[in-house]
Amino acid sequence: MYDSELYGEDVTFGTSGFLYQNNKLMYDRTTNSLWHSLTGEPVLGELADSGIRLETYQVTVTSWIEWLEQHPDTTVVNMNTGFNRRYRDPRDMGSAYYEYRASPNSMFPLFSVDGRLPEKSNVVGVASDGASLAFPVESIVSERVINSTVGDAEIVIVGHPLTGVLGVFERDGNQFEPGEDPREIVDESGAIWVVTDDALVGSDGRELARIPAKELFWFAWVTFFPATGVHVSE
Repeated sequence: MYDSELYGEDVTFGTSGFLYQNNKLMYDRTTNSLWHSLTGEPVLGELADSGIRLETYQVTVTSWIEWLEQHPDTTVVNMNTGFNRRYRDPRDMGSAYYEYRASPNSMFPLFSVDGRLPEKSNVVGVASDGASLAFPVESIVSERVINSTVGDAEIVIVGHPLTGVLGVFERDGNQFEPGEDPREIVDESGAIWVVTDDALVGSDGRELARIPAKELFWFAWVTFFPATGVHVSE
């Protein structure tokens, strides 16, 4: 998810129909420049090589019941869009992308294949200070808390056993472990921290910010970060 403001103006984007390494290229309707959906950068057209990068917003992939519990006043996109391709769970056989999601293979051939993980493994990718690391989602969910370092960033990744990845956060030298509640983790002193959408909030009011990360297929991450490491469960 990106902020669509460019040069102080709101700009709308569309799907170009073009792919690069099986990753979507979108376009802005002001200059018709092509943008990469993974990096948020224009790659072809008037804005290419301009140094622009769209500001990233954090996204939480979760279940509706879990989201509603945390955000009871939330609004919902209407499922009846007026188009043939309706918003539906990609695991639903009626979804436009059901067959693609169910297949272990990418839609089109890849330029290169990195066999450390199956090409469509779901991973969380983190990059910092020239370093990058991929964390398999199944490892995050099973371990629930992963303390790690990527470049100059000390991070902790929190998983939920039922709904998936809750987020990647700064850890500021702390070593965390799972708490009794899935949305709580505990530091080395025994203090409880609550996982929110924006930060880890300590029982003493301290906050550790959520940091940029992407949940995506392995082939998409390793295409742009070929030197990436892969987290191995202990």
